Amino acid sequence: MIKKITGVLAGGMILFYGCYNDKEEILYGASTCDGVNASFVADVNPIIQSSCAKPDCHAAGSTNGPGALTSYTQIKNAATQIKSAVVSRFMPEDGSLTQSQIKSISCWVDSGAPNN
Repeated sequence: MIKKITGVLAGGMILFYGCYNDKEEILYGASTCDGVNASFVADVNPIIQSSCAKPDCHAAGSTNGPGALTSYTQIKNAATQIKSAVVSRFMPEDGSLTQSQIKSISCWVDSGAPNN
């Protein structure tokens, strides 16, 4: 009887873990960048400055998360972290970004985070 219960539990665990998927596209929806020309200067930086580089968040001197996000270099160095945080809606804390803003940041990062 114990072997039977153990077998059922083991089978259930394999089934449960076999269904888990951590691909970003599946978790957060497919994000295609077709037709999106996200520019750092025109699109990404204004979003970061108005939503992230605020006092008590990521302003100059911040030690929160990746630190300050006030210059291109700081933002580029944290690009992958920024994308992950906004796509998952973990950041900004007030969750105020639109899907279009999230897509701009995501596509900019996916294109190599150029200084354009």
